[in-house]
Amino acid sequence: MKIALDAMGGDHGLSPVVEGALQALKELDVELILVGHEDSLRPELERVQCTDSRVTIHHASQTVDMHESPAQVARKKRDSSIWVATNLVKTGEAQAVVSAGNTGAAMVSAFFLLGTIKGVERPAIAATLPTIRGTAIMLDVGATVDCSAQQLHQFAIMGHEYAKHLMDIAQPRVGLLSIGEEATKGNEVTKEAFRLLKESSLNFIGNVEGKDVYSGTADVIVCDGFLGNVSLKISEGLAEAMKKILMSEVMNSTLGRLSLAFMTGPLMRLKRRTDYAEFGGAPLLGVNGVCMICHGRSSAKAIKNAIGRANVLAQGRLIDLIQRDIAESLTSPMTPSPQMACE
Repeated sequence: MKIALDAMGGDHGLSPVVEGALQALKELDVELILVGHEDSLRPELERVQCTDSRVTIHHASQTVDMHESPAQVARKKRDSSIWVATNLVKTGEAQAVVSAGNTGAAMVSAFFLLGTIKGVERPAIAATLPTIRGTAIMLDVGATVDCSAQQLHQFAIMGHEYAKHLMDIAQPRVGLLSIGEEATKGNEVTKEAFRLLKESSLNFIGNVEGKDVYSGTADVIVCDGFLGNVSLKISEGLAEAMKKILMSEVMNSTLGRLSLAFMTGPLMRLKRRTDYAEFGGAPLLGVNGVCMICHGRSSAKAIKNAIGRANVLAQGRLIDLIQRDIAESLTSPMTPSPQMACE
């Protein structure tokens, strides 16, 4: 299995990307193609004393900064590391691409180079969230900001397949994120999506509110990219704030400091459950290839886990399974056509 790694993406330079790649090689039977400036990559590989023959360098002369418009990638930066890495999947030289760079650039590269699965209008980023009962999938969390009801229905199908085959849940519970549990709550798009999901063959449990996201009520939570991204960023900020508040309260009292030794185990387990690095990255579902999008602040551990998840996705034929379910949905007499959904 060959995986293309956008070595120039990420907020912290080459080090975590290269170190994460080496960690992955110790645990996985994969080959890695590091895509980026060869003059920068070779010294970094020498620094970490990498002599593994499963690592190769594919030169790309350009990079995409985090502040750059994704549209510029297709127009002016077709020799950027993310575009070149994605193109390796298109040409069959790699079976997956992993990037911690500009999310929009990664999405645009995948959309234009790989194209979408037949029946899928827009791709969706599927984030893994910790819940009281285990984990849940939320999609979309940033790829498609404005969605139609039909697209939300497609997201639900993709999330269903992801949860079924990656989380080993026979009948994933699918919920639609809204402002209330009732079918009449939400905007017109949400209410129409509710109807489509209710009439589908999915295990649709209805609307879920924000307070239900981490309760484990649903295995798959469907929303548009705007709402999903805001929810995800609020959750990350809250988790970080709660960690600081908790440690401040513990360290500001004598009893708290004395009890810290007994709390270390539970606190470490909590940290692992809420640490994005444990999940590595989020797949961009709906495109004709495996594309893993990582956090810009990804550590070496996060990169390693993202490579591992990309490897599992590529081996599991998830794209074929999503295509099958989308095709069945489109031919189902219970499912309205895209034109009817927009009326």
